Amino acid sequence: MRQGALATGGRNHYVGLTALDNGPIMTFPAEARLDLLCVGHLNIDHEVRVAELPKEDRTVPTLTHDIFLGGTAANVARWGARTGLRCGLAAFVGRDLPEYMRETLRHDRVDISGVVAREGVLTPTCWIALDRKAHQQTFIDQGAMARTGRLALPDLQGVGWVHITTGDPEYQLRVARKARSLGINVAADPAQEIHYRWNARRLHELLSLSEILFVNGSELTKSLELAERRTPEDLLGEVPLIVETLGSQGARAYTRRGTFSVPAKSVRHPQTVTGAGDAFRGGFYGGWLRGLSIEKCLRAGTAAGALVVANRRSLFLPIKSRSS
Repeated sequence: MRQGALATGGRNHYVGLTALDNGPIMTFPAEARLDLLCVGHLNIDHEVRVAELPKEDRTVPTLTHDIFLGGTAANVARWGARTGLRCGLAAFVGRDLPEYMRETLRHDRVDISGVVAREGVLTPTCWIALDRKAHQQTFIDQGAMARTGRLALPDLQGVGWVHITTGDPEYQLRVARKARSLGINVAADPAQEIHYRWNARRLHELLSLSEILFVNGSELTKSLELAERRTPEDLLGEVPLIVETLGSQGARAYTRRGTFSVPAKSVRHPQTVTGAGDAFRGGFYGGWLRGLSIEKCLRAGTAAGALVVANRRSLFLPIKSRSS
């Protein structure tokens, strides 16, 4: 039996708040090879900084142009590994993914045996524009992650938890079903794609297979809309734990034993919000998979997110950088 899970009615139900001070003990099978497998995007991120975001039909010069290794799943895996967890990544990329990006992941102690290069498609690529107030606009070319529903599933043997994040919903649901059939716990994190890739049927199934739902404010609102529920507490009948990031307000966890909140870490000069939510998740897992209390897990997550907001570059150096 794993942390926060009790086999009941064919699925696991969250019971991990019975010992809030110390939290329940996490146990894995002796043969476990990974604490956490993140399934979703590995992107090439082009981040440009501008004095102000352009108005319609206007052009503005860039101040800096950095290229980062990004993507929701890759970010969570890297942050989880920074906490000492054994993390793996499962993602589809193109043959154009630079080898030095693979080397970066290996250097960060992320298992990339689940990163698969597809023929005839490009690696997912994001273009992110940020102004001096950390407001941003983002565009994504899904590339190799656009339509993956029928492709081969990653190896799930010896995995403790599977974190399902952005990607083709049909593929992600197949991964979740397979994980649950093997007795592996699943966390759901559709992220921004909840707004345009998921529908009510798919979301209901994902929640029914999951122990945790990770969201930000707008993603929670969309989840409630799709599930036809009024409040987060109404969703707890489908998923036992909802973790919501609140930006400068901190983070909150909705559970069947109550709601828990922590404040955000103060950041005097915020630089970016890109990747902060993913860092939060990695930090949260660093506590969760060690059996810490909900509050301590939330604090670990907000601390990791604050580090990114303060200066992403100091944590994960850009692959390439150019200043204007």
